[in-house]
Amino acid sequence: LPVLVVVWILFRWSLGGGNALYALLRMMTQLLLVGNVLVYMFRSDSPWMVLLVLSVMVLVSSWITLRTVRSRRRALYGKALLSILIGGTTTLVLVTQVVLSLQPWYLPHYLIPLAGMIFSGVMNSVSLAAERLAAEMSKGMDYLEARRHALNASLIPITNSLFGVGLVSLPGMMTGQILAGVSPLVAVNYQVMVMLMIFGSAGLASVSFLLLVRRDFEKSSANR
Repeated sequence: LPVLVVVWILFRWSLGGGNALYALLRMMTQLLLVGNVLVYMFRSDSPWMVLLVLSVMVLVSSWITLRTVRSRRRALYGKALLSILIGGTTTLVLVTQVVLSLQPWYLPHYLIPLAGMIFSGVMNSVSLAAERLAAEMSKGMDYLEARRHALNASLIPITNSLFGVGLVSLPGMMTGQILAGVSPLVAVNYQVMVMLMIFGSAGLASVSFLLLVRRDFEKSSANR
């Protein structure tokens, strides 16, 4: 009901209600599809299936990341992909193979949900970094100063989450575990791990992207 109210207001105020409705329908369709894929994957217990899903996650998140700089999307895609691999994949391997020591290493019940959290956070962070870097340099700001602003902006959402967790909100993973009957102390341990891995992966990916695209943005700025 709240969703319907918001969509109705968007239509009434001419604020793109169709886009919101499309996003909602797409969200439900995607979740239903991924639910069926996960059921099949858990039953098959195949490392190749897990690697395929992870590859799709990385490729799609790299493309979505650049929606804030659509005009340069194709040119920067490879660098967005590399930055997500550096920040996201490195953190995923560290968490699953060192911290949790999954046996087997591809245990899908753990690997896929954790990968989703990491790549989602990385995607948002790099997207904010790209948008802010482009905006600042279009105003004539030099690269180093624009990079500083971009990195700061890219980490604002996760930093706010760090400040608010436990006081303003109980994160999804922790809430889910508590609802499932897990001890709050155990849930807290997992949530600390999740918050650290999201912050670390987002920061590494944003820094990597900002370093990789320096020449592209400086060249574009010089041409103007």
